[in-house]
Amino acid sequence: MTDASPYTVKGATGDWEVVIGLEVHAQITSQAKLFSGASTAFGSEPNANVSLVDAAMPGMLPTLNAECVRQAVRTGMALGAHIHRRSQFDRKNYFYADLPQGYQISQLYHPIVGEGVLEIEPADAAPKHIGIERIHIEQDAGKLIHDQHPTQSYVDLNRSGVALMEIVSKPDMTSPEEAGAYVKKLRSILRYVGSCDGNMDQGSMRADVNVSVRRPGEGLGTRTETKNVNSVRFVMAAIEHEARRQVDLIEEGGTVVQETRLFDPDRGVTRSMRSKEDAHDYRYFPDPDLLPLELSEEFLAECKASLPELPDAKRARYVAAGVPVYNAAVITADVETARWFEALVEASPKSFEEIAKPASNWLISDLFGALNRLGRDIADSPVSPRQGGELLSLVADGTLSGSLAKQVFEIMLETGEDAGAIVEARGLKQTSDTGAIEAVVAGIMAANADKVADYRGGKDKLFGFFVGQTMKAMGGKANPGVVNDVLKTMLG
Repeated sequence: MTDASPYTVKGATGDWEVVIGLEVHAQITSQAKLFSGASTAFGSEPNANVSLVDAAMPGMLPTLNAECVRQAVRTGMALGAHIHRRSQFDRKNYFYADLPQGYQISQLYHPIVGEGVLEIEPADAAPKHIGIERIHIEQDAGKLIHDQHPTQSYVDLNRSGVALMEIVSKPDMTSPEEAGAYVKKLRSILRYVGSCDGNMDQGSMRADVNVSVRRPGEGLGTRTETKNVNSVRFVMAAIEHEARRQVDLIEEGGTVVQETRLFDPDRGVTRSMRSKEDAHDYRYFPDPDLLPLELSEEFLAECKASLPELPDAKRARYVAAGVPVYNAAVITADVETARWFEALVEASPKSFEEIAKPASNWLISDLFGALNRLGRDIADSPVSPRQGGELLSLVADGTLSGSLAKQVFEIMLETGEDAGAIVEARGLKQTSDTGAIEAVVAGIMAANADKVADYRGGKDKLFGFFVGQTMKAMGGKANPGVVNDVLKTMLG
């Protein structure tokens, strides 16, 4: 990859650069909320998952969920970030109808995770390191529902108290493509670690997008924050629109105001929501109900030991085993695909180095093609990794040719049967019987004496004709390698 041309916004008075930072809110994987035992199940009836703590009933005190702490630490470690042995919870004070306490418990002054880095690979560009400023733990607010009554809004507190990691990047991104690559890579790592499911469509991962523009070489401009953007595509679209809006505003003599905005995906535009508050507006102070959080060396060692092989390391291992770079990137981008691939190669008696490359080709070409045709994803594949491994083994040991394997695979998709059973029941074994192949070749040569003469006269390209005729005559069951050897001998 090479450095791509820098992303610029063309204005009437010249070019402008874009500066982007992201604050990603990731719901921590846990059966219970951050400070209560209430369920975090998605899709429950409104207010079904609300404890007395979540509803801020008088006298109810928070109790910290240790699993949420563990997952935040593991995430920080996966990003190579500094883990603070001592952190502190603060109250962020503001009034909103879906915030029953009148404050949100967060971490401002002493977050649990400090600086780290995330390497991204934007399309057609060199890898780039994006700085992580911090990761802090906080509780989510509830949700207002405006479409259930003509004159009233309803409050659903199911999300109130749900544990979030806020992962704050440095303003190191300079294009929508880089921001999109950052969100994809971060989501991939969270899923590998198991600290967040990354389901942006369900609200368990969403991004606040900070955008400013400046002339090349100048200092940072005034930024706006577009809240709660819930897809990679929308993050990129919000950046494009907001950068264009700011450039047009400045060039028309206006001034960019520091504010919070919302993205309208139907129109592809951002609109003003409220003026942007600073930290002092929230009157932060240490939460008096929660002691400072102190992490032991034993706890940190356990978190470190529990980390899985991460996508970059897994991809490097695959490439070293002969998997094409593109295949390795596709397979490791999603943890479910990587796990499926690992199970696939483990189902084969061949070594990883022997089977990894053909297995990756089959997965990306044959299986992905079939799943796309059926409208399914890999978690819903009608063929299991064990069945796929058996099919690949039959190809590797010469029982099936490539074309026969495709026939068997289609039958597997339709019936759910194992490859070996299909081969036995339908007589689809590849034949390497030299005598049988010689007999068929002899008949084809007799029926095409003119082409035999042309081949022997120097028309080498006719060799493919004889291969095709032989395979056709044998119903695709002939071993292609044996067919080639026999033809070379008999054609002279």
